[in-house]
Amino acid sequence: MTLFLTSSFCLRETVGIDPSNGFLDKLKQCLPDPCRLLFICSKEDDADVTDLYAASTADCFKREGFFFNRFEVLDGRNADRAASLIADSDLIILSGGHVPTQNAFFTKIGLKDILAKYRDVPGKTVIGISAGTMNCAETVYAMPELDGESLDPSFKRFIAGLGLTDINVIPHYQEMKDVILDGKKAMEEIAGPDSLGHAFLVLPDGSYVCIRDGGAPQICGQAWWLKDGEMKEITPPSKPLLF
Repeated sequence: MTLFLTSSFCLRETVGIDPSNGFLDKLKQCLPDPCRLLFICSKEDDADVTDLYAASTADCFKREGFFFNRFEVLDGRNADRAASLIADSDLIILSGGHVPTQNAFFTKIGLKDILAKYRDVPGKTVIGISAGTMNCAETVYAMPELDGESLDPSFKRFIAGLGLTDINVIPHYQEMKDVILDGKKAMEEIAGPDSLGHAFLVLPDGSYVCIRDGGAPQICGQAWWLKDGEMKEITPPSKPLLF
């Protein structure tokens, strides 16, 4: 399995795949032509929104010359077919959305156990987008993102994930650095204290992590570690770094 942990890889202006940091080239190396695409939702009962984002994501690939001989969506409508849909897919995309909501759906369909069968099998490519990336971790950091979540003592900030990596990602840094949630700066006053005893990999859109066949994770593009309340840049722009 090849795993890509992304913040976002689609260019919003041109509806294409961001070619920076070698992402497009790596994808072309991984995927057969044509390939079978499965888009997994973030909210099982929001079919219209899921279909919209799935189609938009597929368009990004098509504009770059990728062809699909099958394109399906996995959500509440066909959750009972999760195992067979994954078995019949070359490319699996874990969509963005609300982390705990998506996590609950993943748990419901037993996605961790399904994907575990393919971790050491060549030919499967999994791409996480934002929440999908965050939920790939063994233990997920569910950073508060909705009003009231950072103030709610019952909100669980660390939850069980898919176990595809031990890396905790905070995506969309170019936006998150200016976010105010519940009267607090999201990065400095929420994620910062939560990083005590933990390490979070902070990615802007266009940067990503690539893990091929269980090998060493490769960070491609600009990124930071947030650890024990301190941010430290770990890669110069567009220069890969091995852990």
